[in-house]
Amino acid sequence: MVPGTEEVLVKKEGGTVTAFAFDVGEGLSEHTAPFDALVVMIDGEAEISVAGKPHRVSAGHLLRLPAGQPHAVKAVGRFKMVLIMIRA
Repeated sequence: MVPGTEEVLVKKEGGTVTAFAFDVGEGLSEHTAPFDALVVMIDGEAEISVAGKPHRVSAGHLLRLPAGQPHAVKAVGRFKMVLIMIRA
C-alpha cells in the first residue's frame, strides 16, 4: 500500500477489516464511532489519541478504540495499520 490510501479487506454485516497507510503528518481527525474497534499496527509509528489520552504505537502494537470515545490518528513516521471494526 502507498501512503494516503485505505483498502477495505472484509465488509460483513458483523464488522469490517480495513488497511490504512499514512505518510508523515497524515492522519484522521478526531471522531467517534458507534462500535468498538481494534487497531493492529503493521509498520512504522503513530500517535493515536483516545478520549484525549495520546498513545505512541508502532509495529506489533494493538490498541482498542472503545465505542463512543473520541479518537484521532497522526503519523509520526510513515505507518500502516489494520482497523478491525466489530458491529455485532
